[in-house]
Amino acid sequence: MGNKWSLGLHFICISIFLLATTCTCLGVGNISVVCSKEERLALLKFKQSVKDDSKMLSSWVGNDCCLWERVRCDDDSGNVKSLDLRGDKNSGEGYYCLVGGEVNSSLAQLKHLTYLDLSGNDFGGSRIPKFIGSLKQLSYLNLSHAGFQGIIPHHIGNLSNLKVLDLSSNQGPMPDDEPLVANDVAWTFGLLSLEHLDLSDVDLSRAQNRDMLLYMIPSLKILSLSGCRLPSVFLGPFLNSSKILPNIKHLDLGFNSFEGPLPRFFQNLTSLEFLDLSGFEPSSSWNFANLVNMIPSLSELHLSNCGIDKTFLSFSHLNISTLSKIQQLNLRSNSIQGLFPSVLTNMSSLRVLDLTGNNLNSWVPIMPNLLELYLSENSFHRIEDVGIWRQCHLRHLSVAENAIGMEMIDSSRNVSECSQYALEGLDLEGSIINGTIPEALGRMVNLRFIYLSRNGLTGSIPKSLGRLRYLELLYLSANELTGPIPTFLGKLSVIDLSWNQLNGLIPESFGNLTCLKEMNLELNQLTGPIPASLGSLVSLRAMKLSRNLLNGNIPVSIGELAKLQSLDISYNFLKGVVYEAHFANLSMLNNFDASFNMKLTFNVSREWMPPFQLVTLQLDSCNIANGFPQWLRNQRKIEMLVLSNATVSGPLPTWLQKMPIIPFLDLSHNKLTGPLVNLPNGGNVFARGLLLQNNLFNGSIPRSLCTRTDLQYLDLAKNRLTGKIPNCFKNLKNLVTMRFSSNRLRGVIPSSVALNSLMRLRLNGNNFTGELPRELGNLRDLEVLDVGDNRLSGKIPVWIGENLTSLIVLRLHKNNFTGRIPRTLCKTPKLQILDVAYNNLRGTIPHCLGELSAMVRSDPDFLIDPDHDENLIQVMKGVELEYTKNLALLFNMDLSSNKLVGEIPVKLTALSMLVGLNLSNNHLSGEIPGTIGNLTALNSLDLARNELTGMIPPSMAALTFLSYLNLSHNNLWGQIPTGNQLQTLDDPSIYAGNKDLCGPPLPKGCSNPEDPTTTTTTRSKKKYEADDESMKIWFYVDIMCGFGTGFWGVIGVLLFKKHWRQKLFMFVEDTMEKIYVAFLVIVAKMKT
Repeated sequence: MGNKWSLGLHFICISIFLLATTCTCLGVGNISVVCSKEERLALLKFKQSVKDDSKMLSSWVGNDCCLWERVRCDDDSGNVKSLDLRGDKNSGEGYYCLVGGEVNSSLAQLKHLTYLDLSGNDFGGSRIPKFIGSLKQLSYLNLSHAGFQGIIPHHIGNLSNLKVLDLSSNQGPMPDDEPLVANDVAWTFGLLSLEHLDLSDVDLSRAQNRDMLLYMIPSLKILSLSGCRLPSVFLGPFLNSSKILPNIKHLDLGFNSFEGPLPRFFQNLTSLEFLDLSGFEPSSSWNFANLVNMIPSLSELHLSNCGIDKTFLSFSHLNISTLSKIQQLNLRSNSIQGLFPSVLTNMSSLRVLDLTGNNLNSWVPIMPNLLELYLSENSFHRIEDVGIWRQCHLRHLSVAENAIGMEMIDSSRNVSECSQYALEGLDLEGSIINGTIPEALGRMVNLRFIYLSRNGLTGSIPKSLGRLRYLELLYLSANELTGPIPTFLGKLSVIDLSWNQLNGLIPESFGNLTCLKEMNLELNQLTGPIPASLGSLVSLRAMKLSRNLLNGNIPVSIGELAKLQSLDISYNFLKGVVYEAHFANLSMLNNFDASFNMKLTFNVSREWMPPFQLVTLQLDSCNIANGFPQWLRNQRKIEMLVLSNATVSGPLPTWLQKMPIIPFLDLSHNKLTGPLVNLPNGGNVFARGLLLQNNLFNGSIPRSLCTRTDLQYLDLAKNRLTGKIPNCFKNLKNLVTMRFSSNRLRGVIPSSVALNSLMRLRLNGNNFTGELPRELGNLRDLEVLDVGDNRLSGKIPVWIGENLTSLIVLRLHKNNFTGRIPRTLCKTPKLQILDVAYNNLRGTIPHCLGELSAMVRSDPDFLIDPDHDENLIQVMKGVELEYTKNLALLFNMDLSSNKLVGEIPVKLTALSMLVGLNLSNNHLSGEIPGTIGNLTALNSLDLARNELTGMIPPSMAALTFLSYLNLSHNNLWGQIPTGNQLQTLDDPSIYAGNKDLCGPPLPKGCSNPEDPTTTTTTRSKKKYEADDESMKIWFYVDIMCGFGTGFWGVIGVLLFKKHWRQKLFMFVEDTMEKIYVAFLVIVAKMKT
């Protein structure tokens, strides 16, 4: 009976146990702890205080923060113990990081935190928060690479449990950015448990107690003070040198201001394994031998940028047994030249050797125990010297940036020296390697990394590379590779084949590369459609297929790439329609570029809500259906939006005004209408470019543009804008380009456009009146000034040449300018285009225009660098032409349609870079300069409708590029020269209106077809004879006129004045009587 009761009781206990277990497993009565509400709210406040474009904190939803990513709680209490928010802001494509200002103080609520990592984020130059000193349980604190600035708070010294403290590398990206600073490091003395301290790049130049870092933290094992601006005195003699860092194993003192002898305390660092003295300038008192003998425990030594040469690596007094302990040696960026240092070959324990950035050029010996060898940026010229095929035991070999200039295989012997290779990484990037990629590379079966970019490799990619089963990274960009892309195995994570000439299809087998994160095939000649199999690349973050010959529809499977962040399919021939399904699961997409696929149409519903938040969107030269994309209203993080030439029409939507300012917005070349009042205007965001040209916008220029004080490019050209330029434009102090061309603007040009930052000012094609504002003379960097096709008046200002010395384009075409062409224009050495045509200019052409430097001799630094959509209208070949992409090659002088007189200056023929010269419709006289043939680049020459005389110079036949010539309606005579380029210019209208010209292509023949030189001499003699005959005639005419004037001047007066006539006759009679009497007296005397 008792047994039955005991069995029953036993059964009941077991049942209760099973029931409790089952309920617990099913979640009923679950007693597992969750994080406190206070800590959850603290984390959420922090989340709200930062910008999280990369969605690092996307899992921070729900009530239990212990289930959130990057958060770890105590298993018993549920308190948050670890917060790992490490970012990766410097990793380039696919980076992830948090962006914010001051760290939110809500983190102070995490009282039980033992691990805090905020490194790799961007806190915008804010200070390290003082509240961190209240997190007393912290044992790990990493604030490195996080954009902190200012003074390190002493409150960190309260963290007595801290074992790891990393405050390194917090200086901003710009050289002038303020680094972290320590005025006093006494706060470190309270960190009694500290084992790892990294203050690299913290400014300790004025810190008090800095020497105490070497002996006041006895627990310290790792100390990094690289780049702390420490002087040599920091390493001076210490009273307590025997107590300095007794447990130190890792000491980094690199890149400070140390020089002179080695510090004596080094000999007491008996546990030291790692030492970095990079940037230490050695004196004659020590060398390599002294250093390694002083610290026999060293296994890793860094001496980069020390100015070391071979004498420093002297073999004498070296303890080989000591050398055998060094496993890693860094001697990069020194002055080691010529032969490979023999002392290094005796270091039998050496595993890693870095000799990058020296001047070695000889045979590299085999070092059987060496695993990694870095020889980049040296002077090797032969592949066999490096020994790619001899180094059987190496795992990593880097020979990048050498001028090898030969094939990878010099002979068959080179590929037969190793039965097998241990090589895992090969870097020959930028070494001018030519020839084909050897099939033998496939014998290196352990290869994981291959860097062969920026060489001269030709031929196809060998199939043997596709069989490398461990290959993870393959870089073959910027070569001349041809042929199809082979099949690769599934380990690849990065493949870069860009900037080659590969053809054929993108292999369907790429869909099997499930580890692939980055694929770059841009700038090749790949054809066919994008394979649907690419939708299987579940790890893919970046896909670049731009600038190929791809066609067909975009596969819907692309929408399954959940980790895709960047997609570039621009500059192809893709077609079809893109729907919502193409973006179904692209929640991580940040950058999308489908521009210049002319037959591609984006047709998504107006109610579509995309799963992503884009940073850049480029759909220029595509087709956008349903008007302005409504789905953009939810894109709050966009920084670049390019919808140029995308068939968008109608007015800007009203919701666009409430969006944040888009830093770069390009809506040009569409049919957008209405006023500009609905431009994005929310927030205070850095605005770089606003391009709205070639639309149908009307109304006035909105004053709201003046609030975009960071704007650099503003283009409103070719619209229907009216009114005046707002005076508030003086606020745009960073503006580089202002283009208001071809609108209906009026009034005087305000002085507010004279912004010191301005390089291009285009106001042509409007109704501006008045004179050019004097303030424009202050724009020392102005390169383009185009105010043509307006109604401006006054004289051309002399300050244009005196002050605007950077000017490349000066266009004053078709205005009402008067006066002379100022000689100061000759002082613009960079001037490529001078256009003052269609004005009322008088006087002669300044001879000094023939001294314009840029038109005499090309200088690459002076060539026009067209910015986005830059264009220029010039009269060439008798018609107005618009120059865009080839604008940099245009050198033109147009002085036509004015009232200029005098001769064509001979000096103009020195402008050998001139492509166009137009002097037509003036009153120029004299002969065409005989040296006109020196204008060897001339393509268009127009001298029509002047008063030029003489013969056409024979040198004109030497203008081999001349395709347009107009000499009509002058007074030229003689035979038209023949030969060379003039033979192709057979239109008689070229010479019309010169009645004395003869010879082809004119129907009038020459009666005495002589040699042009003889003809010229004969004509000159006849001319001088005619001049002599003319002078004789005028001599006799002068005599007759003098006689007539004298005779009739006297006789005429006497005819009309009777009284004068009587007086004259009486005077004559008296005189004659006196003469007669005098004569008789003289005769009588002679007789006597």
